[in-house]
Amino acid sequence: MSQPKTILITGGAGFIGSHVIRLFVHKYPQYKIVNLDKLTYAGNLENIRDVEKASNYEFVKGDIQDKNFLTKLFEEKNITDVLHLAAESHVDRSISGPMDFIMTNIVGTANLLEAARNYWKDENHIFYHISTDEVYGSLGAEGFFEETTAYDPRSPYSASKASSDHLVRAYHHTYKLPVKISNCSNNYGSHQFPEKLIPLMINNIKHNKPLPVYGKGENVRDWLWVEDHARAIDVIFHTGKIGETYNIGGWNEWTNIALVKFLCQIMDRKLNRAAGESEKLISYVTDRAGHDLRYAIDATKIKNELGWMPSIKFEEGLEKTVDWYLQNENWVNAITSGDYQKYYEAHYKG
Repeated sequence: MSQPKTILITGGAGFIGSHVIRLFVHKYPQYKIVNLDKLTYAGNLENIRDVEKASNYEFVKGDIQDKNFLTKLFEEKNITDVLHLAAESHVDRSISGPMDFIMTNIVGTANLLEAARNYWKDENHIFYHISTDEVYGSLGAEGFFEETTAYDPRSPYSASKASSDHLVRAYHHTYKLPVKISNCSNNYGSHQFPEKLIPLMINNIKHNKPLPVYGKGENVRDWLWVEDHARAIDVIFHTGKIGETYNIGGWNEWTNIALVKFLCQIMDRKLNRAAGESEKLISYVTDRAGHDLRYAIDATKIKNELGWMPSIKFEEGLEKTVDWYLQNENWVNAITSGDYQKYYEAHYKG
């Protein structure tokens, strides 16, 4: 008889992590879910308030940079599996402060790998590392990122994630650690910290603030509803092959400026404004250093092998996202004060 699963989910109070926590706690009552989060600016316990009293859930505050802490955690909680989502993730912040990304994304991942390698005595475990499509670099007007695409990271953030991906694969090949990796395109949905494009624009439109768009807004991103990403993580964790990588994407490319204008249309309708009123707030700002032109994921492998597909069209998902932010004003206000305001001024002023 196999031992009961105790799954350590790192970064579970963050944007994507909170959706994964919610799904696993509700869907798998037979699992014990341990949520490890440092609670930096992007980690918010309000994101998971609805599961905090669940009998199969436990929150632990801690830092994956602390190797001794992780060793004790694995032993005390008898961790059988890991879903590793904890990461510094905002490109702009990595440009202004790269060392935080190196320490969390590289050293922190190495510490987790070491804790798992030393504690697990057989291969009846899963170390699932969640990564990004940004490790592949930048695409031209055509083509897609595939699982076999060579890595070509262009920012401290993507370089740190690429490094962590390589470490995970190295531990699999060297120590036979049972690992899985996924690389996902841009996520959108509820509970996302408003330094990211979509919640930033929603909040600024609502308050009639300028809508800062880098360069000419021609950069292209593939967008995926965060709940579809959580479903993909669920499928890969349970049915994906050990040692394999899966790319997760939405087949949904938008230029930044087209997306912002579409958001303006939705917001004008929701706020009973005249058509075109919010577009007047668009303000083009100096482009980000090393700004990748285009990301696009080929998600054929996960579709054909695991049967996963996005469940919702972008237009519907964006409507749901806008509604959530408009209906959760207290959540938005609570995290857009203090340090966030200083960050906003430093990165988007002018």
